[in-house]
Amino acid sequence: MTRRVLIEADGGSRGNPGPAAYGAVLKDADTGAVIAEDGTTLGVATNNVAEYSGLIAGLRMAADLAPDAEVEVRMDSKLVVEQMSGRWQVKHPDMKPLHAEASRLAPAGTTYTWVPRAQNSHADRLANEALDGKRSGVTVAGEEPPAAEKAEPAQGWSPPGTPTTVILVRHGATPHTTEKRFSGGLASANPGLSDEGRDQVRAAAEWLAPLADRVDAVVASPVRRTRESAEIIAERLGRTIEEEPGFAEMEFGTWDGLTFGEVSQRHPDEMKTWLGSLDHAPGGGESFRSVEERVLAALGRLLETHAGRTVVVVSHVTPIKILVAQAVGAPLEAVFRMELSAASVSVLSWYDERPTMRLFNALPPGSSVL
Repeated sequence: MTRRVLIEADGGSRGNPGPAAYGAVLKDADTGAVIAEDGTTLGVATNNVAEYSGLIAGLRMAADLAPDAEVEVRMDSKLVVEQMSGRWQVKHPDMKPLHAEASRLAPAGTTYTWVPRAQNSHADRLANEALDGKRSGVTVAGEEPPAAEKAEPAQGWSPPGTPTTVILVRHGATPHTTEKRFSGGLASANPGLSDEGRDQVRAAAEWLAPLADRVDAVVASPVRRTRESAEIIAERLGRTIEEEPGFAEMEFGTWDGLTFGEVSQRHPDEMKTWLGSLDHAPGGGESFRSVEERVLAALGRLLETHAGRTVVVVSHVTPIKILVAQAVGAPLEAVFRMELSAASVSVLSWYDERPTMRLFNALPPGSSVL
């Protein structure tokens, strides 16, 4: 009779991205006996990276300790389970190598089962023990858990008391902004700033000018309207521009350039589904979940590169809302309950793994928020 084993895996990030760890437990599927456990820190990472890392750790334990066994994986990550089962595509570049490594390690016939978080408490506990410094590494049944070594600060991560501050500026108005048309990212029609939009950004740049000596960099989405806005701000602050594609606007596909009313008339069913689902994407576009994934990955890179500094990020409505929701611990659904004015300023700070919101949708004195 073929031996069967069960892998329970999880991962988490205190800050998403922030200090992260994974947990994995290998069990005999017939008796439930624990064969081995692993709880290990990762440095700074997102929840998705930590979850995939937990899966990979579990598959490695299975390969080492039960090489000929049939494998079932149970996780509370819908993303990982659906991608590993082949039902969801792996679109984000940061996830592709992790998916490839897990696929390489998984024996033929490995099955993946989604379980509620409450049924994945063992792996979750291991991840939290690693984050709390109580363990690090693999424990084979009967051995004492390896104690975690004194954690070194993750490279590029600011120590407590030295925040990394991100000044988020939405681009100025374009003809699409004025006409309330969907305007996506790099694959969109890419309208440039209107004269009104340039005036709005100049006002914001003047407002930020007293902070010039504290600003480490100006980072921009490569989309035309954000790049044009960043050029105005960077010139006023005396900084060069760094581009980060992860902060580009959501792609709206076939909706791009249309008004909300036009989409409702031409694609009523699709619009209804989109308004009720964070996982649904317009034809040829992106879902809110997929945008969240790439935006938070970009945030992780930003926090590592500019740790302990102040950075101006010129971006769009959707990425800024996602970053604000992440900072205040709100669910992704919160993006539907925020409004951002053209050339508005929002400020977030990360004190180690503790993000805070310091300002939201602010405009220079004399500007109208409506």
